[in-house]
Amino acid sequence: MAATYLDDIVEFHRQRVSKDARNWKERAESLRYSGPSFRDALKNNPNVAVIAEVKRRSPSKGWINEDLDAASLAKSYVAGGASAISVLTDEKHFSGSVADLSDVRGAVSVPILRKDFTLGANDVLDCIEIGASAVLLIVAALSQSELRDYFELAAQVGLDALVEVHDETEAQRALDVGATIIGINQRDLHSFSVDTDRAARVARSLPSSVISVCESGLKDLQDVQNASSAGFDAVLIGETFASAPDPEVSVRELSTVLKSSNG
Repeated sequence: MAATYLDDIVEFHRQRVSKDARNWKERAESLRYSGPSFRDALKNNPNVAVIAEVKRRSPSKGWINEDLDAASLAKSYVAGGASAISVLTDEKHFSGSVADLSDVRGAVSVPILRKDFTLGANDVLDCIEIGASAVLLIVAALSQSELRDYFELAAQVGLDALVEVHDETEAQRALDVGATIIGINQRDLHSFSVDTDRAARVARSLPSSVISVCESGLKDLQDVQNASSAGFDAVLIGETFASAPDPEVSVRELSTVLKSSNG
């Protein structure tokens, strides 16, 4: 199988997890999330819910906003109408940090997604300790047994899970473990190009009970309107907001699109 841009990143995190000696079973007995619901924030919005991302850098484009203040940016996002905040905590590849997420948790009351490469049970549990409401599970990075184990562990401790897929095969894998929030990444794993038609096709294949999130490549109001037309319930937007001259205004503009079922 041809290599993808995820391979090196996943290998790095597998090495990291292999050195994590913490007893996750013991930790799971005492940890329980009790904050705002990520799922409800997306479901209960009549508009296409906006998940605004705190993003400093990307491996492909370099720095997006090198000097951002995570807490201040998150406050601007919420003032603009963001339903939830996504915070990148991967340090090596995205220059994010756990401190960024903790700072955001102290600044806003909306749900927070920890955007990172979850490759161990302790990664799931860490979400609670740093203030996240939801964990990201990337189907392409996990075996089916890992996907099931981490999804079930998240549910056990009260976390929501955003399960990210790229195509119909991965979407079926997500559904097979019981995923109720599925993010469809519009970026092709191999070419890194954005394929909105494929993402729309995958979104339309999902059961109506699943909350669908459009990820990657969304830049303007028309992109959000297209996502709504394709049946998406939410959009996750990072670079556009993090680099905007006025993030609050940018979020407010893109938070005005009705879901297709409400339009």
